[in-house]
Amino acid sequence: MEMDTVGLAPSTLIFIVLGLTLLAFIWGRFRYDLVALTALLASVMLGLVPAEAAFAGFGHPAVITVAAVLVLSRGFERSGVVDVIANQVLKVGERLVLQLLVLVGTVVVLSGVMNNVGALALLLPVAMRLAREHNTSPSLLLMPLAFGSLLGGLTTLIGTPPNIIISSYRGSITGENFGMFSFSPVGVAVAAAGLVFIILIGWRLTPRRNSQASTEGMFDTANYLVELKVTEDSKANGLTLPQLRDELEEAIPVLAVVRDDNRRAGYSFHGILQEGDILLLEAGPDELKLLEDKVGLSAIAEPEADRIENENATPENNAEEKPEEDTETRQPIDTEGLQLIEAVVRNDSMMNNRSVKQLRLNQQFGLHLVAVARDGSRLKQRLRDIRFQTGDVLLLQGSEKEISDSLSTLGCLPLANRELHLGKPRKLVMSVGIFVLAILAMMFDLLPAAVAMSTAALVSLLIGVLPLRDGYQAIDGPVIVLLAAMLPVGEALETSGGAEIVADALLTFGAEWPIFISLIGLFILTMLLSNVVNNAAAALLMAPIAASLAQGFKVSLDPFLMIVAVSASCAFLTPIGHQSNTLVLGPGGYRFGDYWKLGLPLSIVVLVVALPVILLVWPL
Repeated sequence: MEMDTVGLAPSTLIFIVLGLTLLAFIWGRFRYDLVALTALLASVMLGLVPAEAAFAGFGHPAVITVAAVLVLSRGFERSGVVDVIANQVLKVGERLVLQLLVLVGTVVVLSGVMNNVGALALLLPVAMRLAREHNTSPSLLLMPLAFGSLLGGLTTLIGTPPNIIISSYRGSITGENFGMFSFSPVGVAVAAAGLVFIILIGWRLTPRRNSQASTEGMFDTANYLVELKVTEDSKANGLTLPQLRDELEEAIPVLAVVRDDNRRAGYSFHGILQEGDILLLEAGPDELKLLEDKVGLSAIAEPEADRIENENATPENNAEEKPEEDTETRQPIDTEGLQLIEAVVRNDSMMNNRSVKQLRLNQQFGLHLVAVARDGSRLKQRLRDIRFQTGDVLLLQGSEKEISDSLSTLGCLPLANRELHLGKPRKLVMSVGIFVLAILAMMFDLLPAAVAMSTAALVSLLIGVLPLRDGYQAIDGPVIVLLAAMLPVGEALETSGGAEIVADALLTFGAEWPIFISLIGLFILTMLLSNVVNNAAAALLMAPIAASLAQGFKVSLDPFLMIVAVSASCAFLTPIGHQSNTLVLGPGGYRFGDYWKLGLPLSIVVLVVALPVILLVWPL
């Protein structure tokens, strides 16, 4: 379809495309990479983007740099660099303020040298373990930790995708990109101010949730564990566990099978059920009825909640109601060694919007799904009916040797029972050395950022710092597609005259005001946009507008681009604006409206600190 047949100006068409794209981002029904790809193809068909340039974004230096940084970040994890730091963090004392200082300070530093989402993912299990060891609500730690990862990403070129995008955009206009540490003066000042605010005041604005996001909190497993016996007449007699699940048409996990006082974990039991076998299952009243009706299994032990009630009864009543031989059944069910683990579903997980059956969790990954928690509470619906969402906290059972690889493949982050392991010293030194050489090559203009980072990632793979499979898994496909698709759309906003129209409107609005007021308006507009769409998309869309605004004022481009870089990473108001915010939503038991209570004052702190520093370092 040609533009002239549509009868609308190119600027009008691009506004329509971008408006619909933003609505789709906010709606959230479809993944943002699919939305971005749709916007790109629509722009091509409307003649806004040349067909031969439609997929040029996949080779754009910004996209290549982001992919390389993701690989290097995973290399840090595998080599043990971050585990060394995390092991020291766990030694912090019981004072909450000190825990916050160490956790948030650490994630700020790490986010400057690796992808900020990766830094958060590595410290999230550490924060959960700290919360449990010191009986602290995770909600007091996780939101400050997520916001700290966003602040830390501001400090260097590679800390966050918006910085890489803005650097590349500057290069396309002036012929010279921002350097590795061009963002540091402003980023360090903002991160320091944000850190001080969070430690002294901010954490008090986070909700104190009672849920511990753990087997002792949302997953109070004891209330659901039951023992069922296979009798001679049971339909289960002679079935394997997979056959039992097929009969039930339900993913009720068998945690263990007891035969002749020997217990085997459910995931490792491959034999045939026999008369006298006892199955330990995680089941509620509905599941118990299903088990009895379909396969003839009846409970031989009461759920733990009923046991507690009986134990609270008077000794006389107990003596009357319970025969002596039932004493054993009143004891808590022993779950030791069942290797239950908690994990959170990441935004890039293959589990998103899919069910247990579609994923074939048990057959393909050797995992039993025991329970799911969402928005801080356990889901009561049948496990087979649940479609997983980003931020869901899962209680899983599986082989200790294989569970780590399975979770990695599925795109889940382990929260509990994750043991920190130190990497081999040789690989640790090589990983740091490769990274330092890449930074030096960038600092002295020996290599462009994309080439330096890609070379470092390649060397890491070649010398075995990171296995090739892990390298591919480290690349966040949806983010890469989003960047590659939105880059040509962002350029269309500029070439169609749309960016100039927005800039003219801002210029007209701020004509009677100092430029400083227009910078504040640009900051707020970009910040609000970044809270409803991906921060990389916000930077891509606002960079051409910032450039047109600077041209209209006839002043330096740099302070305007820096405003966009900082404000695009200030997604503190909602859980959907940044992956870090989404990642702590489930484990922290947060609600959508919890974020702005800390996020709004933190955004104001960033605005107040960033603007003067930007104008000092990058004068008009």
